[in-house]
Parts: sequence; C-alpha cells; structure tokens
Amino acid sequence: MEFQELDPVLNTPVRLAVVSVLIKVKQADFNYLMEVTKTTQGNLSHQLKKLNEANYIEIEKTFKGSYPQTNCKLTAKGKKAFEKYVEEIKKYLHL
Repeated sequence: MEFQELDPVLNTPVRLAVVSVLIKVKQADFNYLMEVTKTTQGNLSHQLKKLNEANYIEIEKTFKGSYPQTNCKLTAKGKKAFEKYVEEIKKYLHL
C-alpha cells in the first residue's frame, strides 16, 4: 500500500479542528472556534489565515452593533481536502 503525504495545511491540530467543526456546521464565528479549539486568539487568527490562504475556508468580517465579528465557512476545496485527509488517515490506521 502506498501512502500519500498528509496535507500539510490540515496536518496541524488547530487547523484540523477548525475544519472538523466547519464540516458539520454551515459557518462558525471566531469566538466559537476559539472555544472549541481551546487555543489563543493570536494562534487561531494565524491558523485561520493559513486555511484562508489555501482557499480551504472563507472569512467574512462584519460588525454586530459596534463589535467586529469574524465568521468562517468551509469552501468546496476545503471540504474535498478534508475528505481526502480522512481517507489517508484511514490508510495509515489500516481502517
């Protein structure tokens, strides 16, 4: 069996967690993602930027009253990459 190299964009715990959440929900805001990934604001911000640069997520910045709000949603490319990543992990684990 030949193993493909795991997607370096998703092969990071926080990024993988973010995509895992977004695969289940239509979109999620920054605070929710920070809560579920249990990471810092700075780290999450950095990881979201990497996912966005790879076109795996879309980031929409709006205001709710006078508070900035950042919403993220998975792109078709991100969904496909996640599904491929899961398949590769299954091969590694012989599932």
